[in-house]
Amino acid sequence: MQTYLDTIDRADRELSEEDMALAHALQINGRASFREIADALGVSDQTAARRWSRLRSAGRLRVLGLTDPQRLGDSPWVVRVRCTPDAAASIGKAMARRTDTSWVNVSSGGTELSCSVRTRGAGIEESLLLQKLPRTPQVLDVSAHCLLHVFFGQDLSTINKRGPLTAAQVAALTPPPAPDRASSADAAVRLDEGDRHLLDLLARDGRAAPAELAAATGLSRSTVRRRISELRTAGVLYFDVEYHPDVLQWNFRATLWLEIDPSRLAEAGAAIAAHPEVSFAAAVTGTSNLYASIDVANAQLFYRYLTESVAALPGLRHTVTVPIHRTIKGPGPYLPVRA
Repeated sequence: MQTYLDTIDRADRELSEEDMALAHALQINGRASFREIADALGVSDQTAARRWSRLRSAGRLRVLGLTDPQRLGDSPWVVRVRCTPDAAASIGKAMARRTDTSWVNVSSGGTELSCSVRTRGAGIEESLLLQKLPRTPQVLDVSAHCLLHVFFGQDLSTINKRGPLTAAQVAALTPPPAPDRASSADAAVRLDEGDRHLLDLLARDGRAAPAELAAATGLSRSTVRRRISELRTAGVLYFDVEYHPDVLQWNFRATLWLEIDPSRLAEAGAAIAAHPEVSFAAAVTGTSNLYASIDVANAQLFYRYLTESVAALPGLRHTVTVPIHRTIKGPGPYLPVRA
């Protein structure tokens, strides 16, 4: 089975300036209408719709409706799997096919896999994946780290920091903020079957039309619109843009596992979240208690980033760097499939 990640020529992956502006707009508000996008970008709504259709059909990007696991009482984990190099591809693809995983990456010369895993409830023992992996012959070691607090990422990406839109354009597209996740951590939102069906459809296509969602769920269009609005307001639902791994042309990607003095963890997390090179940063369990994903143009810039920005983080005790070689699966629970 081929996914869209395997079917695009490199020459077709590059985004023009106009395409980047549209991608930036969708990252800010994945459900914005073409009229709202067009008004912000200074183009016609037909032009905005045509650009989106071309990018989506070519597999360069798609919008996904995703849920905050902590708002639903679930637990997000970062899982690291050391394996024999000959098994990395097959194990990675098997991990990517699971709907409880996202961000499946091949790292460290093909000797390590990493992914995000979502479990129902607080315990990692709920994960069937974590029960199976240690029994796989080619797996040498498995470690799981619970995400405690996200400093940057989830519904944001590096395009929010380095994208082409002006502050005024960003403000025009920005939806009302959801509740602070820390203040609402103890109040898990309950979903009914209608909500779960709706969210499952949005996880496959975050820009699906209300009429399409209504037909699939049996809800009315007005109910679909209302529930999407309510779930966003409650901080349950957010929209993210999944890009082809090469579409932003980052030539060097890596993860950082940093050991920070616990008394300065919040300060260090806030500092690294502001770095333009950082696409995701979170506090995690384990000796390395600050985890970050890094996107830069080349290894020389990564060295500069390590020796300047990372070295200056408050409370830094130890650093581990893990280069990412290939992304098998992005932020959503489902792999996009092309015929």
